[in-house]
Amino acid sequence: MSWRLRIRHVTGFTYEGQAHASYNEARVTPMTLPWQVTLFSQVEVHPAASTYRYYDYWGTLVTAFDLQRSHGELKVVASSLVETDTPAPVPPVDWPVLSSEADRFAELLAATPRTTVDPSVLPAFAGLPSEVAPAIAEFVRAEVEYVPGSTGVQTSAQEAWTQRKGVCQDIAQLTVALLRQRGIPARYVSGYLHPAREAEVGQTVEGQSHAWVEWWCGDWVGYDPTNGVPVGPRHVVVARGRDYDDVAPLKGVYHGPPSSHLGVSVEITRVT
Repeated sequence: MSWRLRIRHVTGFTYEGQAHASYNEARVTPMTLPWQVTLFSQVEVHPAASTYRYYDYWGTLVTAFDLQRSHGELKVVASSLVETDTPAPVPPVDWPVLSSEADRFAELLAATPRTTVDPSVLPAFAGLPSEVAPAIAEFVRAEVEYVPGSTGVQTSAQEAWTQRKGVCQDIAQLTVALLRQRGIPARYVSGYLHPAREAEVGQTVEGQSHAWVEWWCGDWVGYDPTNGVPVGPRHVVVARGRDYDDVAPLKGVYHGPPSSHLGVSVEITRVT
């Protein structure tokens, strides 16, 4: 059964003084996909700034803007209304078929600095790609404890593995790393997760900026290794890429004193 979700996402930066110019990119607009339709989206910038939109290399809608006047704080408010459903099942393929697509998915089979992991981490898994992929995700979930605040945005998959704890970003990046080592194309996905499996219609709850993975086994399959579940109506896809660097909700450069993150607030309401 499809869900309709209203989402309000607030993020930004504060400065130790006044920033005099900043150039920014926000990836906070949900995608439209076969199982997900964005019915409404709006991105507001405070202080007010002109914005323009474009799709990046990975198909994510980017809102770009710059501020050329002094400001002590930058706040971005993204509002959206999204209809979600359960993705259709993907027929399994064997390893020769997967190998024949290696050139096509070369960028999603190569390790990045964030997804480089010692080969000894990956145990041997037997079976079809569609069986090995979820087994890898469950292996990571069993070995790496979800501990909020235990890592930062710069933490690599190897660092998360070494300390055996992390947040959804770390668990997703480590899963991506091991999938690629096994020869399964994988991409990092960021978006939102409604926390309740049986969400009340009309009730606004504190949601999450979340991360999960997609692997290619004949087509793309989404899986949430932090929660150990396939992607479904509670998940809202915003951005895809090789790792967190490709999907950061807000990033940019500026001229001015040191900054600190304003924090993130996500409110989600199930409308239907």
